Amino acid sequence: MRVALRVVQGVAVLLLLAVIGCVAWLSFFPPDLLRVGDGYAAKIVCSNVFIAGRDAQAVLAEDVQAPGNPALKLIRISVDRDAGLVTARILGLFAPNYALYRGALGCVSLPDGNLAAAGSMPAMEQPGTVDGDGLWPDGREIDVDGQGPVSGLITDKALAGPGMRAIIVVKDGRVIAETYGDGFDAAKPLIGWSMTKTVNAAIIGRLMLAGRMSFDDRDLLPQWHGDQRSSLRLSDLLAMESGLAFNEDYGAVTDVTRMLFLDPDMAVLPENASQREPAGTRFYYSTGTAMLLSRIWMNRFSNQNEAFAYPREALFSPLGMSSAVLEADESGTFVGGSYLYATGRDWARFGQFLLQDGVWHGQRLLPEGFVGAMRTGTAASNGAYTQVQAWLSGPGGSSSQFGLPEDTFWMLGHDGQSMAIVPSANLVVVRLGLTPGILGYRPQILLKKILEAVMPIKS
Repeated sequence: MRVALRVVQGVAVLLLLAVIGCVAWLSFFPPDLLRVGDGYAAKIVCSNVFIAGRDAQAVLAEDVQAPGNPALKLIRISVDRDAGLVTARILGLFAPNYALYRGALGCVSLPDGNLAAAGSMPAMEQPGTVDGDGLWPDGREIDVDGQGPVSGLITDKALAGPGMRAIIVVKDGRVIAETYGDGFDAAKPLIGWSMTKTVNAAIIGRLMLAGRMSFDDRDLLPQWHGDQRSSLRLSDLLAMESGLAFNEDYGAVTDVTRMLFLDPDMAVLPENASQREPAGTRFYYSTGTAMLLSRIWMNRFSNQNEAFAYPREALFSPLGMSSAVLEADESGTFVGGSYLYATGRDWARFGQFLLQDGVWHGQRLLPEGFVGAMRTGTAASNGAYTQVQAWLSGPGGSSSQFGLPEDTFWMLGHDGQSMAIVPSANLVVVRLGLTPGILGYRPQILLKKILEAVMPIKS
């Protein structure tokens, strides 16, 4: 009995030591994977609470935990509304990560917890989300037939897809149908994820029109002086053909997740990436490249305040995108590959702007041919991606595979964000939601039905 008791006691001591060791390990040396999960949770909750006005626990449950890795269900959050701070921890105890609300700059990930540095950014006026009087796109009024054929299509759950949060259909410059998911409405800003890349490219287009940038610009970053990367052209980055190494896999701790949730200065990782292929020979989809584009265009300004103000002054205000919030990282670089929030109607304004070839109210805001390049496929991507941060193929196939007009081009984002622009039909269709790719939703099917409803049948 004494031997058995000693064995049991020994095992108990070993188990206790193991628990203590595990707690110490998680407390002082948490794995990066846990910190990525907490960083993701903190950032998503922060933006949706302070920009979109949603309930924090609902965002955690619906946006972070429901569609993600089961381990995300272990995350607990706390929200300090006075400080604008969200903290996320595994089991409420381990691997803390943070996000801070900074007004017009939205929310920022704080993987180093440096509140003082993040809070030192200059104050900017917070945009409103209320449109002016008059018909869209100049005002808030829309003339929609709720019983019309297109309204019936976008409210069909099978066509709208799981997790739909907003669908806006624009024909001949007017909103002809819109619908919203439960808890969402026309005033609720929604994230575009990688649709942000196309907007970031348009900001570059504004600088091109002003003569401050060009497709042929080289020697783009100080870090590249004197090596082969100095020969890269701006056009190589815009077409995702730079050959720079970047791992876009979201399944673990990779380049993209490390950049977004562990690096205070998100441009550092892609700035230091090696060039593994000659420019123009391979297509590598890279959110890191979009981050570089933000750093490059912001470097064209003499001070950070001017760069911060430029997207609103040059693009959002002229288009009436009053709700748009382009978020920046801790160092102050806009996260031009991922983090633009705007209402569905404001996303549709941007789509209408591209439909009109970069002209708004008769004023050319993008250089001639810029949107044309946005609609021109690249050889390296086999025609799927375009020369300027947009897509010719939608998720799951080309236009021809779905019977769509050949001039259709797309803005696409993570978790089911899409915008289809069809010049031949004078049509824009925005679809926003929370629809993981594993569900296989195809917005082309909805678009085909809408086209059949709005286009006259050719005899």
